[in-house]
Amino acid sequence: MGWAIAVHGGAGDIPLSLPPEKRLPREAGLRRCLDVGIAALKAHNHPLDVVELVVRELENHPHFNAGKGSVLTTSGTVEMEACIMDGKTMKCGAVSGVSTVVNAISLARLVMDKTPHIYLAFDGAEAFAREQGLETVEMSHFITPENIERLKQAQEANRVQLDYTQPIPKEVPKDAAVADGDSQIGTIGCVAVDSEGNLATATSTGGIVNKMVGRIGDTPIIGAGTYANHLCAVSATGRGEAIIRGTIARDVAAVMEFKGLSLKEAAAYAMDRVPRGNAGLIAVSSTGEVAVLFNTSGMFRACATEDGYSEISIWNSPTK
Repeated sequence: MGWAIAVHGGAGDIPLSLPPEKRLPREAGLRRCLDVGIAALKAHNHPLDVVELVVRELENHPHFNAGKGSVLTTSGTVEMEACIMDGKTMKCGAVSGVSTVVNAISLARLVMDKTPHIYLAFDGAEAFAREQGLETVEMSHFITPENIERLKQAQEANRVQLDYTQPIPKEVPKDAAVADGDSQIGTIGCVAVDSEGNLATATSTGGIVNKMVGRIGDTPIIGAGTYANHLCAVSATGRGEAIIRGTIARDVAAVMEFKGLSLKEAAAYAMDRVPRGNAGLIAVSSTGEVAVLFNTSGMFRACATEDGYSEISIWNSPTK
């Protein structure tokens, strides 16, 4: 048994030809966040604090679809979602429809710690953030030129666009498969376990490009995109509707508990029930195991364990 941590920056149809200017900033961001998490675990911080800290770092990174890098709704607005959960107590907090809070994951943590509820959304979540003194900004803070262009492309193609999708040429049919690793299936997440077996998970997202105003994905749904108990902690990424139908995160824990499967076996079981091209997940167990699976072409991720193993990857083999 020992500590372990895994981080993801979104799964999707990510081509091997992904340009360095798109790949390197994300790899650097993952490396920094992994280092932050490792240092916190080595300092004996509780995994709940670790996952919040790491996800805050990712939310502040404009190259990931959460916080500063959040994609836009059909109206050109930002509606962020986040969720955090403690494995031992199973306490959890979630938010949706957040548009001015700098770090949605910290708002989810406050919902967990400071209210009798689990889930706050839209105006109520925003009001609670101000009441608690969280940092807020104008919505324009989150709207980047890249995401304005992504919305324009999606609207021209008359489609909802997931994170990491290639610009769509005018002559290509709108239902054609496309990918450039820049704006399709994306979410960020972190799972961690300490040397005493305490587990926690946190997930945050801007959703999907050109989504309807008010749409809620899998990230804040306990058991779908985010879940932790005494056996494991899971954070999922991908097409939210598919993940909700598959209850991916809860299924990993359930088959570990009721079928006696290992973490990797349980993660594989859960992923097998999701149609190909739709999802990925990271998970850690109470004994320090790590599982990373995806049925898309790639997933930005990083992980490390107390025994010295460390990896930063996008495709099926570690990146250099």
